[in-house]
Amino acid sequence: MEGGGIMFADLGLLVLRVTLGVVFLAHGGQKAFGAFGGPGFAGATGFIGSLGFRPAALWAALAVGGELAAGLLFLLGLLTPLAGLLVLATMAVAIAKVHGPKGFFVQNGGYEYNLVLVIAALAVVALGPGACSLDRVLGLAG
Repeated sequence: MEGGGIMFADLGLLVLRVTLGVVFLAHGGQKAFGAFGGPGFAGATGFIGSLGFRPAALWAALAVGGELAAGLLFLLGLLTPLAGLLVLATMAVAIAKVHGPKGFFVQNGGYEYNLVLVIAALAVVALGPGACSLDRVLGLAG
């Protein structure tokens, strides 16, 4: 559909953006609230501390906040470049401190999944959030 209608590319971006949003909200919810069998904030703080981050509660709050904010922003299609930056930052730390030393494949605890999330987020940033986004409605995206 041309001439102002929603095109298949916009639908594809919507599906990708919403998927990223749900994934990051779910992972953030695990760490913040113990949702979906997650560790909750105390457990996340303990894990972050075990990685050598001090003060652990501050770094846990940044990680959890980054995941929740990225998820919400991608879900809404709002401030999409910021959402991509938050994904890149949180996944870069996850790869460097947790998954990278375990190799590529996810079944060995590797960084395969984290890399796919980063690439998907960067693709949305590069292509724009699509017609079905608050960025478009607010005039923040071309």
